[in-house]
Amino acid sequence: MKKILILFAHPKFEKSRANLALINQIKNKENVTINDLYDEYPDFHIDVPREQKLLEQHDIIIWHHPFYWYSCPPLMKQWIDMVLEFNWAYGPEGKALHNKICLNAITTGGSKEVYCSAGYNSFTVEQFLRPFEQTANLCGMTYFPPFAVMGTHNLSDEKLHDYKINYGTLIDLLQAELTMKDFKKMSFINDIPQLKST
Repeated sequence: MKKILILFAHPKFEKSRANLALINQIKNKENVTINDLYDEYPDFHIDVPREQKLLEQHDIIIWHHPFYWYSCPPLMKQWIDMVLEFNWAYGPEGKALHNKICLNAITTGGSKEVYCSAGYNSFTVEQFLRPFEQTANLCGMTYFPPFAVMGTHNLSDEKLHDYKINYGTLIDLLQAELTMKDFKKMSFINDIPQLKST
């Protein structure tokens, strides 16, 4: 069974109904480590050796965060800047993350409809996440499409329940060797048939 590291960054986690539901759904799963960056580093002083060791110990890395200003909260960006060092994560000798799987799990206040060329955000979520995709590529990781919970401001309890169940199912599928061929050309990993049927 693959080991999954959830790199979770939410500066207002206690006020996030959607993220609380998602994290509670997976927090007791076997071989899943939740690394809450804001809980671990309230002073932003990241323990780089600790974080690198965690990465080395896991097969799948999930950047789980709210979609703040079309990106991630600042502590996650600092984590990327500091932890993914030259000649460790990338560069001539940087092989530590090769062949690991990586993806984003995000929540957005805006609905899927506003993330397109005709919507007020002008671009798709996929386009906004390109820096994460290229980061994964540079580090020799396989980047999967994101798991996205969108329109959280108007999400019904029933719909949120479906999302949290699907997140838990996705974790199970990732541990059971989900591969790129399972969702070729999909913008969101949410759209794979295995989740649509739950």
